[in-house]
Amino acid sequence: MGAGRPARVIVALIPGYNEAPRIGAVVLEARKHLPVIVVDDGSTDRTADAAREAGATVLEQRPNQGKGAALRTGFGAALRDGADAILTLDADGQHDPAEIPRFLATAAIEPAPDLVIGGRSFRAMPPVRRLSNEIGRIAFSRAVGRDIPDNQSGYRLVSRRLAEATLASDEPGFAFEVEQITTCIRMGGTIAWVPIRTIYAGAPSHIRPLVHLREFVRIVLQARRDVRRPLP
Repeated sequence: MGAGRPARVIVALIPGYNEAPRIGAVVLEARKHLPVIVVDDGSTDRTADAAREAGATVLEQRPNQGKGAALRTGFGAALRDGADAILTLDADGQHDPAEIPRFLATAAIEPAPDLVIGGRSFRAMPPVRRLSNEIGRIAFSRAVGRDIPDNQSGYRLVSRRLAEATLASDEPGFAFEVEQITTCIRMGGTIAWVPIRTIYAGAPSHIRPLVHLREFVRIVLQARRDVRRPLP
C-alpha cells in the first residue's frame, strides 16, 4: 500500500440461522480482526441477542429467506457504510476466524483480487461430502472453463465492485455463492485462493441433500450459459 493511501475499510459479515449456541464465539474471535455485521435470517432462537452481546452489529430479517438473501442484506448495509471489501464467514464454527489475516494479506496484494476464496481440503471431509464436493468441483469448473477448486466455500473476501454486482441477484440460498463466482468471471474480475482448515464442529446442517443437488445442477447449467455473456 502506497504512502499516504487511506486504509481500506473491510468488515466481516456473518449470516446466521438458529446459531445461538455458536455465533457468540465466532463473533468474538472475528472482532479481533474486523468489525462484524451479523444478519439474523429469521431465527427462532437467541441468535440475534447472542451476536449483539458479543459485539456485532445485528440486522434481523423476517421471515427466514435463505443464506443468499441474508448475504445481500449484509452487503447492502456494508456498502452503504463505505466498506471497500466484505469478508464472509459462517456462524456455525466451521470457519476459523483466526484465519482472517490470510484473507487480508491476499487482499492487500496490488492489484487487489475481486474475490478471495478459502479453499478447503476435501480429503478432510466425510466420504459422502468429499465425493459430492469433488463432483461439484469438476462440473462447475467445466461449466465456467477454468479450475475452481472449491465453489461452495462460504469463507470469502469480496471486493466492493463484486458485492455491488451481486445485489441484483435473486438467488435466495446457497446457490448465491456459486453464482457469485460466475459473476466475478463475467465482470473480468480476479479470483485468489487461500487454504483454510476443514472443520466439522458437530453443528446441525441446514442443507437438504436432494434440494441442494437440484439447485446445484440448475446453477451449473446457468453458469454454462452465462459465463460468456457480459454483465448488463
